[in-house]
Amino acid sequence: MQGSARRTGAMTDVHRRFLQLLMTHGVLEEWDVKRLQNHCYKVHDCNAPVDKLEDFINNINSVLESLYIEIKKGVTEDDGRPIYALVNLATTSVSKMATDFAENELDLFRKALELIIDSETGFASSTNILNLVDQLKGKKMKKKEAEQVLQKFVQSKWLIEKEGEFTLHGRAILEMEQYIRETHPDAVKVCNICHGLLIQGQSCETCGIRMHLPCVAKYFQSNAEPHCPHCNDYWPHEIPEVFDPEKQREAAASKSSQKSMRSRQH
Repeated sequence: MQGSARRTGAMTDVHRRFLQLLMTHGVLEEWDVKRLQNHCYKVHDCNAPVDKLEDFINNINSVLESLYIEIKKGVTEDDGRPIYALVNLATTSVSKMATDFAENELDLFRKALELIIDSETGFASSTNILNLVDQLKGKKMKKKEAEQVLQKFVQSKWLIEKEGEFTLHGRAILEMEQYIRETHPDAVKVCNICHGLLIQGQSCETCGIRMHLPCVAKYFQSNAEPHCPHCNDYWPHEIPEVFDPEKQREAAASKSSQKSMRSRQH
């Protein structure tokens, strides 16, 4: 009877399992989302044709709409990989995190968030974050404990760490964009191309407009002499490559093959 529920706005066991697993992961890249969708069809409805991912997710979202929840698509700020996350539209993400973190841990995240948003680079050093530990609400926290909490944020995909500096994970940007715009209106940076919230990116040295790295890659694609889309001055930064899903799949397959060979050798 699965096929009879294939109209928009009705969820089958396939949709329900997919939603449950996505909730468990918090955020997934598009390649993993497609694998997850195929897995759910194999388990619950192996004879049915697999819906286009966009239609499949739109169907789930039509049901979730009344609950103020949505599966949202975004891209990673560093290289433009498509990602999907389950976003709570009714509450701020910091309050959503309350079930997983204590009050002082949430306050540490707020302070890290503020440093990241206020910075020119979109990163905050661990030193600067840890220096604010004495100002936290709730139970006192030692710097060693705070370091462990920051790693919990990384493991939960709220933050990314690069060489001792922290920035927001794509999950946090997807889930917290509205909250950040409302609570930090004077510090918010916006991409000149997609008009989305910008944490990391490049800026014009003449007029100051900013662009996400993936937007830079697409806008200046095959352009030997890039110029600012706003003031037309020369764009002096290195132009990143446009994300290629085929290259990602090949790299993932190669990595998996190498891992398999190493395990056989041992």
